[in-house]
Amino acid sequence: MIQKELVSVTLVTYNSGRFIKRCLESVLEQRYPHIEIVIIDNASTDGTADLLEPFAERCRIQYNPKNIGFAAAQNQAIALARGEWIFALNPDVLLMQDFIEELVLAASVDPKIGTVCGKLLSISASFDLPEKQLVDSTGIFFTPMLRHLDRGSQEPDRGQYGAFEYVFGATAAAALYRREMIDDISIRGEFFDSDFFAYREDADVAWRAQLLGWRCLYTPLACGYHVRSVLPGNRNALPPEINMHSVKNRFLMRIKNITPGLYRRYWFSITGRDLVVFAACLVREHSSLSAFGFVLRNWKRMKVKRHEIMERRRVSDEDLSSWFSFNPVSHTAPKPSARAATEMRANRNAG
Repeated sequence: MIQKELVSVTLVTYNSGRFIKRCLESVLEQRYPHIEIVIIDNASTDGTADLLEPFAERCRIQYNPKNIGFAAAQNQAIALARGEWIFALNPDVLLMQDFIEELVLAASVDPKIGTVCGKLLSISASFDLPEKQLVDSTGIFFTPMLRHLDRGSQEPDRGQYGAFEYVFGATAAAALYRREMIDDISIRGEFFDSDFFAYREDADVAWRAQLLGWRCLYTPLACGYHVRSVLPGNRNALPPEINMHSVKNRFLMRIKNITPGLYRRYWFSITGRDLVVFAACLVREHSSLSAFGFVLRNWKRMKVKRHEIMERRRVSDEDLSSWFSFNPVSHTAPKPSARAATEMRANRNAG
């Protein structure tokens, strides 16, 4: 039974031993009182299970016999969760104490807000707070080449992202999702597409949510830190499997979500980027060529998913295309009222 006001923190671990203890401690120290934690371990081999054991009484933990991927494991956690809100969290994130409370408060301004994200700053793998604050993400945006990037990534934090704003979507490193939206936009019972395995699954969700008329809100008052291992400029340092999924999911996401009007508008930029990606795979990233085989083998199944999405589409091409720009697009959003903030904190203190 879904419990109102409950936030279900859903974590997927896979060889997350470096981070998981401090991540969970930061969740358990949250000021928001209505929290449950659901953890799915994807067959870690680095001792993560031993590190999770002390948290077993305060968390619901399930161990998978094999690595089924981030997307499928998050769906598994969501199915076990009881909250009105699902807070997808990566183990390599460290939250400030009021992070979840500020997300829930921000969502109260509009029932069509399906996703809420905060300000993530960069941090090293040691979880030592940096002297120079660099932005990791304040939401994601899409370019006309269908690249999705983190807004503000690697910029010095000078307070430039200090306003409440509607953005295209949120990185699933730390994203709050409304259960009503999850149920509305899920395809064949899946919120995150398990065919993605890992990477770009949050951008796919964001695009699908926009198509179905849901909003994503950024609040500057929720602050956390994220160890970012995947950046646009470090492909050569990443495992081949990661790069393959990145290529594969670029095309899966488009098959499912792009509308004819959007493609006509940006076909030149899209085609140019496609040629660059394909040429890079042919010339130097041969391990990613299998991505194209996967796309071809599963083309019909992706088209079925596309049909279900387009049947439910609620926004025009004009509205959707306004989000695709080489510079991040955002729109002014209302702040939570002082009364709502006071009531939430009073309820927290009473609890």
